[in-house]
Amino acid sequence: MSIICYFNSPVIEKKFSYSKYKSNMLYFLLGVLAPIILNLVHLVIGYFITKNQGNMYGVGFSAISFVSKTAGMVFITWFGVAYVELDFRIFVPLLTFFWFLTHILEAFIINSLMKKNSNKSKVI
Repeated sequence: MSIICYFNSPVIEKKFSYSKYKSNMLYFLLGVLAPIILNLVHLVIGYFITKNQGNMYGVGFSAISFVSKTAGMVFITWFGVAYVELDFRIFVPLLTFFWFLTHILEAFIINSLMKKNSNKSKVI
């Protein structure tokens, strides 16, 4: 029979590990925040160009942003699936849903700004 003195022996603590939440956080960062930030950057630049330069330059930037957004989405998809090794059955639908949602919101915002610009030019 042995007597254990808890005052002298180190206390064995259950270590709380965040590793089981790491993959969920990667899904959130790459699948939700990355496309939102990508489209937010394009929205700010497109808003600035349309407001200051006019509708024609805004449409031109929209065409160029199509190419840069496509490259960004291909990179994020490669990074998430091949490099980080996220499950593509979860990651790709999550990524494309939030990209499409923010893309539609960006289109409505830029469209309303272009309508305001065209009304402003008709009044003057």
